[in-house]
Amino acid sequence: MKEQIYTIPVMDAFKEESECPICLLEKKLEDQYVDYVLGPSLMEPDCRIETNDKGFCRRHFELLFNKQENRLGLGLIIDTHLNEQNKKLRQKYYGAWGQGDGNLNPSSLIKSIQSKLSGKKSAGDIYTDSLVQYLTDLENKCFICDKMNYTMERYIDVVFYLWLKENEFRDLFNSKKGFCLKHFRTLLEGAKKYLDSKHVPEFVNNLVKIELENLERIQKEVHWFTEKFDYRNADAPWGNSKDAVPRSIQKLVGYCNLK
Repeated sequence: MKEQIYTIPVMDAFKEESECPICLLEKKLEDQYVDYVLGPSLMEPDCRIETNDKGFCRRHFELLFNKQENRLGLGLIIDTHLNEQNKKLRQKYYGAWGQGDGNLNPSSLIKSIQSKLSGKKSAGDIYTDSLVQYLTDLENKCFICDKMNYTMERYIDVVFYLWLKENEFRDLFNSKKGFCLKHFRTLLEGAKKYLDSKHVPEFVNNLVKIELENLERIQKEVHWFTEKFDYRNADAPWGNSKDAVPRSIQKLVGYCNLK
């Protein structure tokens, strides 16, 4: 099979030994974007505009900080992100109802709102709901998550393309130890999106068979891990069970940074 530049990351991940090759793709991509945020993105105005607006989710703030590289760069990103959010919240508090530039007394603001509204929902409820919605939307934004989701969708597209067109990849796919439950769902969803009605049953039946076999395998490995703590099994071989707990966690929820 002749590899193209867009197939190389997918092929490399599927050639590695793991509980989920798509987790390997995701982790490598995440590392690349963390490095990008702390490096080249700092000098790109479009990226700074985006990070000012979105910021990062808790996981990616943790990764950026724990990287302990370019702390000044991270500080600059946080500084301008906070400045942007402070400005938007201030505008929402004082300016959403056309009440000036920030010098309005809060009690006057509520009275002003009440004078403009009618209905069962109080002005305070509407105002509070608008703030809650804004903060909920902000919480669901993340510069790195958005970049990863876009690229991962392209990778999933390549997985189905290779499965459909390349027998060598199909054999490689079938030889894997299944997938984490998150990416098992991703592949099931992708079957309807990327395959025609002729190939969906074949792909899904094959995928489910692989997944069930390997979920049973790893459950047995975890079970034997627990059995090894029985003194009667002290001299019995561990087999593949020594690291069964972290591998089973990955199988259940996807890649985790387990210490």
